[in-house]
Amino acid sequence: MYIPKINLTTDRDEIVAFMKQFSFATIITAKDNFPVATHLPFLVSIKDDNVILTSHFAKANEHWTDIENDKVLVIFSEPHAYISPTNYDKELNVPTWNYISIHAYGQGKLILEIEKAFEVLEATIDNYESSYKQQWGNLPEDYKLKLVKGIVAFEIVVTELQAKKKLSQNKTEVEQQKIIDSLLTSKYSNENLVANYMQENLKTNR
Repeated sequence: MYIPKINLTTDRDEIVAFMKQFSFATIITAKDNFPVATHLPFLVSIKDDNVILTSHFAKANEHWTDIENDKVLVIFSEPHAYISPTNYDKELNVPTWNYISIHAYGQGKLILEIEKAFEVLEATIDNYESSYKQQWGNLPEDYKLKLVKGIVAFEIVVTELQAKKKLSQNKTEVEQQKIIDSLLTSKYSNENLVANYMQENLKTNR
């Protein structure tokens, strides 16, 4: 990912927190010079000082057959917002787009044991809707077994993180505040989130 120095983020705790918050990501591999992508929810954790990404494919999705062969890329990318040049002090400006994006590279490993696959499903439930755990526990075992046999769980040990925050850092503080104020009045939540990230970035760099 192209990352100008002004947009580079290296704080791993901040990066991991972002991936956890915006955990529906895109996993990409390449086979015979042809890229393949799947959109999945990921569990993000730290084990033995490594960032670990865990998820599962539908077994019918043959993408899972490729993730152990070569390096994989997982992209976490939200929120984003159009930035109007009306927020700038000078007329000699053009529109742009603000966003945060994380590229996580690593090596995939399939989790083929039934018990371990169950653990992945239950960890996913705990992460996204822990209140569903009781209902899940009451489901017939043969039904759950059929479900788990229809997926392929996996994990990725992240070997490289690339993180970019493009939040108008190249503009004056006054212009950045104008953008923040504009985005905060938007009816779109992703634009509100960009404003919040911009505010936090301004405070950090003052």
